[in-house]
Amino acid sequence: MTRKRWAVWSVAILLIVGAIGIAWLNPRLTHYLEGDHFRAELDKETAQGLHFPSGQYAPIHRIGFLSATSDGFRAANGRKALKSVDALGITAKFNPLGIFFRRWQLDNIHIQSGEVEVQTYTPTPEPSPAKPWFQIFLPRRVYLKRVESDRADVTWRFRDEKGGFFGARLVITPRGRDFDYEANGGTLKLALVPNLQLRDTHLLITRKLLTLYNLDLQPIGDPTGNIHAEGTAGTSEDRSVNFNFSFDRVPVEQWMPKPWQDHVRGKASGKILWRGKNPKLESCTGEATLRVENARIIELPFLENIAKITNEKALKRLTLNDCSLALTWNYPRAEIKDIAIEENGKFRAQGTIQVEKKALSGAIELGVARPLLDWLPKPEEVFPHEHDGYLWTTVHLSGTTDAPQQDLSPRIMEVLKENPGAALRLLFRQLSEWLSNAFGGE
Repeated sequence: MTRKRWAVWSVAILLIVGAIGIAWLNPRLTHYLEGDHFRAELDKETAQGLHFPSGQYAPIHRIGFLSATSDGFRAANGRKALKSVDALGITAKFNPLGIFFRRWQLDNIHIQSGEVEVQTYTPTPEPSPAKPWFQIFLPRRVYLKRVESDRADVTWRFRDEKGGFFGARLVITPRGRDFDYEANGGTLKLALVPNLQLRDTHLLITRKLLTLYNLDLQPIGDPTGNIHAEGTAGTSEDRSVNFNFSFDRVPVEQWMPKPWQDHVRGKASGKILWRGKNPKLESCTGEATLRVENARIIELPFLENIAKITNEKALKRLTLNDCSLALTWNYPRAEIKDIAIEENGKFRAQGTIQVEKKALSGAIELGVARPLLDWLPKPEEVFPHEHDGYLWTTVHLSGTTDAPQQDLSPRIMEVLKENPGAALRLLFRQLSEWLSNAFGGE
């Protein structure tokens, strides 16, 4: 019994001494953690771990035995993937067990909001400042077990404009000395691309490779469409890229130039393969396929002019039963092939177009239903072949992408010159249409 009593008394004494020690140490620890010296050390270690020349925390406040909070952390002029960081509303929990692994370990870092700007970079040796002799007894680095941001902007420069993911929920977890990034929600905003909603993304960035496991997007306001991407990009001496994209039922009008957006409708599906020794267009090759379902062209000025010439009001609005093509590019040459565009009973176009730098070439087989050519005298002279319900001709393309040319219009004008009566009827039809519009007639 005596031994048991001594054991109980020993434990009780230890607990009392421990409580007294904690009561004595706790306010001093709070004073240290909230002091300028600790904050300066944390500034330096965090900046070094994230590859910034310097960083700065807002004043730190202790809110628990192992927890603290700060209004924010800022750093700029990053040497690697991170160019700048601006985090607001930071809460973190310190794990003292990390000291046994010679690291300052922070668990469950929570950030209310923030912005991270990323960049491409050329790997260079980082400065290695001299360390005091007692550094061998201290932790060697900061270890972030889990970083979670309720609302984060991950941005980068694209075509001299700021773009990226805005308002996404971001989770960062370590993988060795590197980090996994997962995000969902928010909006992707980029020049030349309509705004897209982020469903989910997961990527890993290491010293040599960026691995995109998945990037899933959807058009804003249309949950039936989706865009998926995956692939890799070198981040060291090897800068090669290898990405696969697929998209399904994406509204085409959102991707059109503004003057076309009110005139084009349809759902696009297809795939894109992008390869290259670096991300520059001049070094890349690729392949793509595209198919548009329920494609419609509505009241386009070009079609309205054709409708006036042919006196066919139905041509003001086209509903395409077939609309597809394939694309290959190997800079500076691109080829659009397997073109197939048709509205049953009206017309069909098929063929291949080549673009080298800006030079345009290729040939399109154009078939038009005979009733739509009644305005043209002797249509067989321009459309000499007949099969599959259409009169056909070959349209040769030339010129440049800025000033495209084709040989169909000159051939039509030549026929009209030989038949002045038909040309006069077209002129009076245009004049009648103009007068009707000018004076409000039907």
